[in-house]
Amino acid sequence: MKLAVVGGGSTYTPELIDGFARLRELLPLEELVLIDPDTERLELVGGLARRIFARQGHPDRITWTGDLDAGVDGADAVLLQLRIGGQAARHQDETWPLECGCVGQETTGAGGLAKALRTVPVVLDIAERVRRRNPAAWIVDFTNPVGIVTRALLTHGHRAVGLCNVAIGFQRTFAALLGVAPAQVELEHIGLNHLTWERSVRVAGEDVLPELLAAHGDTLAGTLRMPRTLLDHLGAIPSYYLRYYYRHDAVVRELRDKPSRAAEVAALERQLLTLYGDPALDEKPELLSRRGGAYYSEAAVALTSSLLSDTGDTQVVNTLNHGTLPFLPDDAVIEVPATVDAKGAAPLPVRPLEPRYAGLVAHVTAYEQLALEAALLGTHSRDTSRTVGRGAVFSALLAHPLIGQFDQADRLTDKLIAHNREHLTWA
Repeated sequence: MKLAVVGGGSTYTPELIDGFARLRELLPLEELVLIDPDTERLELVGGLARRIFARQGHPDRITWTGDLDAGVDGADAVLLQLRIGGQAARHQDETWPLECGCVGQETTGAGGLAKALRTVPVVLDIAERVRRRNPAAWIVDFTNPVGIVTRALLTHGHRAVGLCNVAIGFQRTFAALLGVAPAQVELEHIGLNHLTWERSVRVAGEDVLPELLAAHGDTLAGTLRMPRTLLDHLGAIPSYYLRYYYRHDAVVRELRDKPSRAAEVAALERQLLTLYGDPALDEKPELLSRRGGAYYSEAAVALTSSLLSDTGDTQVVNTLNHGTLPFLPDDAVIEVPATVDAKGAAPLPVRPLEPRYAGLVAHVTAYEQLALEAALLGTHSRDTSRTVGRGAVFSALLAHPLIGQFDQADRLTDKLIAHNREHLTWA
């Protein structure tokens, strides 16, 4: 079995490698290829990856290359973990929206749209090259914004499933609080990528969410940085990303008074790359836990194994709605538990979504559709006029529930284009 990781020079990659090494019974690899245009980073990350495998007695081969076509040739699955524009672009996404009084975040609001515009054309090009080399290969997308990117892949006929670590993170957190093994915790996780709620937490078939909130509500609220009273009112546990909606103005004030997360991550990455260059290091360093992406490796191994081994087990993924949430289009991408096998991911039936959730889900889905339409203009080379491109960006921003006002959308449109001109073929 051959697996390729596009964006293999990421500082995240040792987390992924550690999971492959520990869980090799689930995913018996013969070759793992790391692909990245940054050869200097690739050498550092690839060297550490080999040492991690060697330390854990993993017999499989790790190689790396800057040649995408050669790297994906013959791959059974391709994992995408890209950041077009790097942390510098992320820093822009997290700062210029604040000038208009809107949250600055890499996947939510105007910053999330900017990332989608930069990312979707590149991902679709990669996917097409994968399809030419190996039409049967699966694409596992961990590239944000996962919902929009996965929808782009699926609507273009690619064999793809989107993956986020929010659900597995909650599963592990709840298991620790309840004193049970993670495998015993079953989540009723529902919504869109970075817009989800846990409506029940089942252990041995019993919903223990009320007890979990009663005993640990303060701890959970503190971790999510939301009021305990909000969790009690909902009777559910929202993902961390819901704070950008439920506490938008407070978050804007907070973000204005601190360095961007991109600046923090860039500093961490410099330290991590120095550590990765140490030939004595043969395990993922503790510092990597501050980089984010906890449990990504285990979720990625489980999903890839299910796709390639036809297990038919249940995992939380991003996939087509197909009537699961009847108020959304069939081609919307939702994040829910699904049966995963060699045919892909099929969402499991869900209880009707309450209006307090359904309204926001429908609103953001409409924005995501417009965001994808704007992003696809970047695949049309220079056939798209600047007027059409600007209009598409403005429509998406006007539709976003965190923006929605003409003056804000108009200003944000101009700022987005100004900060991303080199990535927008029509600009």
